[in-house]
Amino acid sequence: MPLAPRLLTADQVAGSIRVLNLPDGRVTGVVEGRHLAEHAGFLALPGGHWAFVDDLAGELVVLDPYGPDAGRPLIAATAPVATPAEHLAADASGRRLAVTTGLGRNGEPWSDLLTTVDLDRGRSVRVRTRAGEPGVTVMCGSGDPLVVLRHREPGTLTAYRYDDLQSAAPASPPASPAYETELPDHDGHGDAYDRLTGRLFAAAASGVHRARRDGDRLLLEEPIPWAGPGRGYYLRLDPVRRTLWSCVRGGPTDPGRWPEWTNDAWFHTLDGGRTGRVPLGPGLVFRLAVAAHHIAYARVHPDGDELILLAAELSGGEPRVVSRHPLPPMEGAPKPGGTPWDGVQRRAIAASPGAPLTAVTRGGHGEIHLFDTTGPLATLTVPTPLDDGGHLALAAPGDRAWEDPLGR
Repeated sequence: MPLAPRLLTADQVAGSIRVLNLPDGRVTGVVEGRHLAEHAGFLALPGGHWAFVDDLAGELVVLDPYGPDAGRPLIAATAPVATPAEHLAADASGRRLAVTTGLGRNGEPWSDLLTTVDLDRGRSVRVRTRAGEPGVTVMCGSGDPLVVLRHREPGTLTAYRYDDLQSAAPASPPASPAYETELPDHDGHGDAYDRLTGRLFAAAASGVHRARRDGDRLLLEEPIPWAGPGRGYYLRLDPVRRTLWSCVRGGPTDPGRWPEWTNDAWFHTLDGGRTGRVPLGPGLVFRLAVAAHHIAYARVHPDGDELILLAAELSGGEPRVVSRHPLPPMEGAPKPGGTPWDGVQRRAIAASPGAPLTAVTRGGHGEIHLFDTTGPLATLTVPTPLDDGGHLALAAPGDRAWEDPLGR
């Protein structure tokens, strides 16, 4: 009998990780005292493993969601890393990783530490780069992997040889880049990497900037436009359909007027080069999830929240909204006049390209709403409130989720 999908559920405030069997919600593993770095998220690795950063302990943690079923521990490996973790990425083997640091609970950039981890050698090395909120990608190819940081203010792509970083001396010395190139925008927000073509993608106001590796150099290509007003604040690779997805936000710049924001699903096919948008509705739409047959978005709005499913198969025409499912309201939800991310409850969303399921949290209530392609399937509960929305990852055997090599 094939293994059922598993849902990795993190309450980063309460400090717990639970693995739930789907769709029945049976708990198959628990780790207490672990505070997931929500911005860096979960990262799928080859072999069915998943990684995250424990922001409080300062550790990279590798989970084996199906391990306890076979007598293996849920935690497969750990390694020390610098925190607060901003972004997390791995190479094609899943054994060489990089973690950047960001603001954490601070108002201004202050940490410039970058950690590289070699799980095979059990080696973790910290170096200094540049303070900020950098994205990170581990670019493969012939020879040594390149660890590429996407900086903003000013915008740059800065590449380091992985082996050079791993060979750094103790005491966090400054790292010397192998190559650096400017990005036209200073407001990058969102990264993706397609290992098949070797292209790196960085979302910014003027579009999705592209770069490919040439030895230790990065060659910039023409950016992909947003196909209309607004800009994307998230970028994700669908490795099965080979499509980039984002959510393009428009409307007032005042965050207190977030209910007036417009939101469009944006897509770009990597092989065919088609680009387009699908309206989703007003309010707050941020992260998205890639399911077997759909792309899922959660929309938060004072008039009611909803899960939106888009048909993901692009061979038969343009993407389109195929269903909208109401979500129960959250106590402590964002309100007009205040920002939708400070001191309010949020929703996390997860899916797997190898399963027809989508999971959405109800922040502050300890609830997870599970949907299949036809509609609501179950409401799962956990013993912690999932404040700030918690964080989710949905795993299915052989789903190729590891082909998207950035934490989500």
